[in-house]
Amino acid sequence: MVPLTGALIETGDPWEPYRLVDPAGCRVAAVADFLRELQAAGRPAATQRSYGMALLRWFRFLWAVQVPWDQATRVEARDFSRWIRLAGKPDRPHWRPASGQAQTPAAAAARRAGPLAGKQPAGRKYASATVAHCETVLRSFYSCHLEAGSGPLVNPFPLARAGRANAHHNPMDLFGRQRSGVFRPRQARRFPRQIPDQLFNELFAGLSSHRDRALVAFWVSTGARASELLGVLCSGADPGQQLITVVRKGSRALQQLPASPDAFVWLRLYQQMMHGLAPAGPDDPLWWTLRRPFRPLGYHAARAMFVRANATLGTSWSLHDLRHTAAYRLARDPQMPITDVQWVLGHASLSTTQLYVTPAAEDVIASTLAHHRRQAGPKPAPSAGAGLGYRAESLDVLFGREQQ
Repeated sequence: MVPLTGALIETGDPWEPYRLVDPAGCRVAAVADFLRELQAAGRPAATQRSYGMALLRWFRFLWAVQVPWDQATRVEARDFSRWIRLAGKPDRPHWRPASGQAQTPAAAAARRAGPLAGKQPAGRKYASATVAHCETVLRSFYSCHLEAGSGPLVNPFPLARAGRANAHHNPMDLFGRQRSGVFRPRQARRFPRQIPDQLFNELFAGLSSHRDRALVAFWVSTGARASELLGVLCSGADPGQQLITVVRKGSRALQQLPASPDAFVWLRLYQQMMHGLAPAGPDDPLWWTLRRPFRPLGYHAARAMFVRANATLGTSWSLHDLRHTAAYRLARDPQMPITDVQWVLGHASLSTTQLYVTPAAEDVIASTLAHHRRQAGPKPAPSAGAGLGYRAESLDVLFGREQQ
């Protein structure tokens, strides 16, 4: 058993956005140094939080087995990799139960699985992507301290043995993927999820305000990430050119994205609704909460809005699925070059954009069922000479048959 001791605390300090504390409430200095390295490398606060959560799982395991972090060996790393795959997620009561009582694990499982799930419901085990992410974070954590001389002499999470790497490689070809970690799980290739048009129309109809309709319309037409669109300023919306300016997540560069006319119609209705209630200067945020006191709309509030819209249909689509939907719609347009789709989505590699060229499962199923219906239907009778490659009307003229 691994107790849920320690915590990752959001501090609100831009110099230290997140802090990992031990069961006594003291800051873990080794993690603080590593997060400083990430910040110096230009990683945003969201990345620091993701890395901090992976380190919290590791430190909870070390506290349970009573091994200091700088004395961990490959044995602890092996057992941690086994534990995170087999033990499963800890049961946590929901912070706001419906009946005012703690929520049971069975109720939590029923809450996680919807009747019309837009994605695979969260299971009792950690996903393989989460396990792989933990392995990458911990290997980077120990590599950082190994270079600084403040950790163990050997990384507990080593890379796989290379052997004769690239021994028969053709120098004219590109090199493939390099070595991965010893304890890194194999992952099935996943394709992005898109919202079918019918379900999207029902989901859009369930939105309750002009602001929510404008947000969803921009997300599904620009392909912008949720945080990118929520960070738009009032000066970033240009209805005349149908452009909206976002700050890209990775490069932090400004980029104008074309949006649909409907999105700007909903935006205008939202701005008229908020006229005189919230600041609307060029440097003020474009999106605000709808309740007093008015505050800039954050990611968690926008996500809660979308969760409420999903609850009306019993689906579990996420905000990022809107970006996938926009990418599928752009990539499936034969008059839209794939390089233009890459520019709109802000992908660094074209291979990432090419994932959206893969047909969706429901499209393949519909096409295959249509094929079976055609095979089961009546076959047209072949005309005389059709098997020889002659045209039927030419044979009618040759033999003097009357034209039908």
